[in-house]
Amino acid sequence: MRTSLDLSRAEWGKSSYSNGNGGQCVEFAPGIAATAGVVPVRDSKHPAGPALVFSAEAWGSFTGAMRSGQFSAPGM
Repeated sequence: MRTSLDLSRAEWGKSSYSNGNGGQCVEFAPGIAATAGVVPVRDSKHPAGPALVFSAEAWGSFTGAMRSGQFSAPGM
């Protein structure tokens, strides 16, 4: 199923795992989750580019796994 999601007014936040030198930056729009039940994710270096959209449940599982150390982040 494919539906249209207007992200033009989305407020994007940067991942705490993104480094501060302009590389490896991931942004997400948590406010969309409250209204649409999905979490859009994009590359901050290309904000006009495409966004990946995950279910709020999948995003929660991913961020929980990151917090618990199940993935190793480069430079950490």
